[in-house]
Amino acid sequence: MKYRIVAVSTAAALAATGLLSGCGSSDDDGGDGPAASGPVSLTYWAWAPGLDKVADIWNAGEGKKTDIKVTVKKQASGDDLVTKIITAAKAHKAPDLVQAEYQALPTLVSNDVLADISKEAGDAKGKFADGIWQQTTLGSDALYAVPQDSGPLMFYYRQDLFKQYGLSVPTTWDEFAETARTLKKKAPGKDLTTFSSNDSGLFAGLAQQAGAKWWTTGGDKWKVAIDDAATQKVADFWGGLVKEGAVDNQPMYTPAWNKALNTGKQIAWVSAVWAPGTLTTAAPDTKGKWAMAPLPQWTAGQNVTGSWGGSSTAVTNDSKNKAAAATFAKWLNTDSEALAALVKESGIYPAATAAQTGGALAQAPDYFSNQPDFYTKAAEIAKGTAPAAWGPNVNVAYTAFKDNFAEAAKSKSDFGAALTAMQDATVADLKKQGFGVSE
Repeated sequence: MKYRIVAVSTAAALAATGLLSGCGSSDDDGGDGPAASGPVSLTYWAWAPGLDKVADIWNAGEGKKTDIKVTVKKQASGDDLVTKIITAAKAHKAPDLVQAEYQALPTLVSNDVLADISKEAGDAKGKFADGIWQQTTLGSDALYAVPQDSGPLMFYYRQDLFKQYGLSVPTTWDEFAETARTLKKKAPGKDLTTFSSNDSGLFAGLAQQAGAKWWTTGGDKWKVAIDDAATQKVADFWGGLVKEGAVDNQPMYTPAWNKALNTGKQIAWVSAVWAPGTLTTAAPDTKGKWAMAPLPQWTAGQNVTGSWGGSSTAVTNDSKNKAAAATFAKWLNTDSEALAALVKESGIYPAATAAQTGGALAQAPDYFSNQPDFYTKAAEIAKGTAPAAWGPNVNVAYTAFKDNFAEAAKSKSDFGAALTAMQDATVADLKKQGFGVSE
């Protein structure tokens, strides 16, 4: 189900949400003051597994000391939750806290769902990579959520097959293209990887690495730059490889893709830090044969990566206890015991940099037991996470990507035209919904 963006009809109203002005939402329920006296009960809508067990740690410790109890209510993820939370907020029945994906934050802010918690949790900034923190401030002085997990992009490859075919791990995208071509010459039936039109999030992350900022604001208007030079570079790069047959053009997460990974037909994968879990299921026969390396760079010697996935903990404007809710959100995503529990119970890769090595992440994923420094290397890569610039209709852009790039990949036609169509669809939707758009 695609959620419908509830447009703000005038620029003045949009600025009032704090999305453009950075002033934050008004707080008539005492969120700027101390937590309410007496027992406080908070409700947290979230989809990650095991969050109720992490909340139990709070309730038995800090929660008991502060008389603040948190109850987690499991929800569907993605668009379904965004739709539900916006509907609840319109009826002034939203929960105190909500797990929100980074790309959904502008939509929730523009619908006046989320509170500015910069006074209560803004001092946590130094605990996160700048590119991650920026996604929760939307580039303003406000803070609309505390980062929870992240998905820095990396390069995964079959060590044994790279050795067999005399391939070197590419450190630049030019080397990546040459590696793909070399493999095709040596083993025509194999592919280095595939370009998947199913995965808008991966494409967005690759564009971020190249420096793209798809949505920005100026004054009282949105500017959409999905077809900017950085993204054109990424689209042309992958479109060229698909057109010449250097990489496959089939979507990921299909039985055929799983088989290609499991049999060694596809010997590498551009993915995120959570890839070991996917490979465990998709390619069980190749356990211990893969290795992880930094994402190839556009400029040699740099350490820049994009993100694929990730979520945050936000406080809603409907909460009667915003300060208490913000205190829990900060604890959940910065406290060492809470972070260890999030890794263990929810299987996340924490956004907090201090939790990305050691503790629950001291050992490599079982699938990567051959690479004991997996998480040490991942933490170094994560430090170079580029900022992302999301807007209020990410769902429309992602749908347009799937529609237009699917056809371009299938026919091996110009990816530039598909990118232009994605840009045009996103701009047209913003205008239709009543947002101001600068050309």
